[in-house]
Amino acid sequence: MTKVITYGTFDLFHEGHYKLLQRAKELGDYLIVGVTTEHFDEARGKVNVVDSIMERIENVKKTGFADEIIIEDHDGQKIEDIQKYGVDIFTVGSDWIGTFDYLKQFCKVVYLERTPDISSTMIRKNRFKIVNLGIVGTGRLLPRFIAELKYVSGVNLCCTYNPEVHSKYAWNNRHDLPNYHGDYEKFLEEVDAVYIASPNETHYGYAKQALELGKHVLCEKPAAFTKREAESLYEYARLHDLVLMEAVKTAYCPGFGQLLNVANSGKIGEIRDVEACFTRLANKESRERTDASYGGSFLEFSSYTLLPAIKLLGNDYKSLHFDILYDETGVDVYTKVSLKYDNATALAKNGVAVKSEGQLVIAGTNGYILAPSPWWLTRRFEVHYEDPGKVEVYEPTFQGEGFRYEISDFVSKVNGIDRHGYKLTAEEAIAMAGITEEFMKEKNKTHNNIRN
Repeated sequence: MTKVITYGTFDLFHEGHYKLLQRAKELGDYLIVGVTTEHFDEARGKVNVVDSIMERIENVKKTGFADEIIIEDHDGQKIEDIQKYGVDIFTVGSDWIGTFDYLKQFCKVVYLERTPDISSTMIRKNRFKIVNLGIVGTGRLLPRFIAELKYVSGVNLCCTYNPEVHSKYAWNNRHDLPNYHGDYEKFLEEVDAVYIASPNETHYGYAKQALELGKHVLCEKPAAFTKREAESLYEYARLHDLVLMEAVKTAYCPGFGQLLNVANSGKIGEIRDVEACFTRLANKESRERTDASYGGSFLEFSSYTLLPAIKLLGNDYKSLHFDILYDETGVDVYTKVSLKYDNATALAKNGVAVKSEGQLVIAGTNGYILAPSPWWLTRRFEVHYEDPGKVEVYEPTFQGEGFRYEISDFVSKVNGIDRHGYKLTAEEAIAMAGITEEFMKEKNKTHNNIRN
């Protein structure tokens, strides 16, 4: 008798789950299915499980494929189970290719191809729709984004879009996802929502067209280059009950939310200054270093470095000033943005050819908060007081690269949960678009002076 074992969360049970279990059963004579507990899912980074474990077990049981159902609740259990039950074949979906190769010393490992265009109509709750997602852009962000998708319940990646035909993309399309090019509307017909990760100058047009065709939009920053454009996008989304979210992933990381709560709690007194820095020595051939119009340090990092100031000090700054260093091609390689409020200041430092300490410091009348690099992921921050011996250390939970948190928020909003979007409000996003507009004016003025 050939024993097969597979594991999963099996949340919001759908056709893809059904077919995976069916094919797993076909691999042998006896199928063992491990269903993960909520606690273990949280520990391994799955962030928005909807169904209880009893519901998920019952859904697996209803398929009739499982000869035995067990609970997975700790790391290392797969090896224990393979040995305990005398398993011959371990199998999971192809989203996990390579992850479980270490089990080959114990049994055969089989990765089953994913089910394209899964249906959300099978067994799932009507209150939580599975979102069919398409991705606009097939560049370097794509493989990182796709890798995080499997940790979020209720979303199915069904296709990608790139207006140009390339023989090789920046990711390995091992799932044979359809890639559309040329006809954007045809691509949009296949999806409920889009994630826009195309070049900066295309974001607004793609987002606008998607909204006008009734699609929810998760858009990389900046979504718009002007305040008016941003206002029009968010107003259209509001009037048509659509979700528009700007993908500033720091805003959705749990640690950053905790940091804001501590800062606003009064622990450090009244906040008087916020200073954030994000720099990277980018490759000289990269878009950031070669595109004087839409590359550079400000457009690459300012959505992150401005975020703490906007969240903590608000949108009503009194003055705005830029200090910009350009290279010989006109790319802003280092940009400082200074904001002055009635009773506070803020500084946002951004660099693609200058390296500095990437930290966030929030100064108050009773103490300060220090979040070391990479503060934009907020894995750790400290509260310091006048007494140097008094330091409070916070180490929030953080999984993966952070994409799963913004994806989870986006899917929840599509399903009608927290449409207000307090983590990054429309007003805050519009305020940052206004700063972007002023930066573009300053940069264009400098470029015109150089030409003349």
